[in-house]
Amino acid sequence: MIKVVICGAFGRMGTTIGGIVSKEPDMQLVGGVDIKTGTFFDAPVVSSEEFSGLLTSTKPDVVIDFTIAAAAAKNVPIAALAGSAIILGTTGLTSEQRKGIDDAIAKGNVPAVISTNYSIGMNILWTLIRDAAGKLSDYDIELTEAHHRYKKDAPSGTAKTILQILQEEIGPREEIYGREGMTERSSEIGVHVIRGGDIVGDHAVMFSSNYETVTLSHRAYDRAVFAEGAVRATRWIVGKKPGIYGMKDVLNLS
Repeated sequence: MIKVVICGAFGRMGTTIGGIVSKEPDMQLVGGVDIKTGTFFDAPVVSSEEFSGLLTSTKPDVVIDFTIAAAAAKNVPIAALAGSAIILGTTGLTSEQRKGIDDAIAKGNVPAVISTNYSIGMNILWTLIRDAAGKLSDYDIELTEAHHRYKKDAPSGTAKTILQILQEEIGPREEIYGREGMTERSSEIGVHVIRGGDIVGDHAVMFSSNYETVTLSHRAYDRAVFAEGAVRATRWIVGKKPGIYGMKDVLNLS
């Protein structure tokens, strides 16, 4: 039985993941952490100040964190020190916060999956974008992403991963975030961010040249698609050697 603790238990993703974990026959939801305390799916939810004590009493195999950057930067070192494997889906981390997380995982000698997107479809799309970018590097490239009105970081972590892939494949390009006024196009990558309503997550990359346009896109209709991926990663990480992995490892993508 895989024992799981979820950080951000009462958040959108935390609640969705908790609901899935509580029904998995090989998993046991033993607790959660949030600003509010209480219970979810018959498991106790404690404050961040009580997180270490929860880990000591429940001894979870895996800690899942889909919170905000500031919280994740504190949660991961505590979980790593306790010897729990980690599934991290929090985005918006600064380079300093990410370094602190990486160092904590190394010091704790635990395995962790870190990804900006746990959707299986998005991870496959990343491989398609990489392949297309290498072949269409002379095309104009535009990236568009849309999320719900409450998303705090912009552009999204997924969009930043796409930009990283594009930069790796086509070489350094300036990134222009929106356009206004007299802006003659050059070799830049255009980046456009939309926030509104309850959009779960839309991402599209357009490669455009004279007479044709190729668009690669992904649309998530429900947060369950990310939660299912996180649960898949949770099952996969148990027993793995210490180190940091990505969803490409979970999905066995080259």
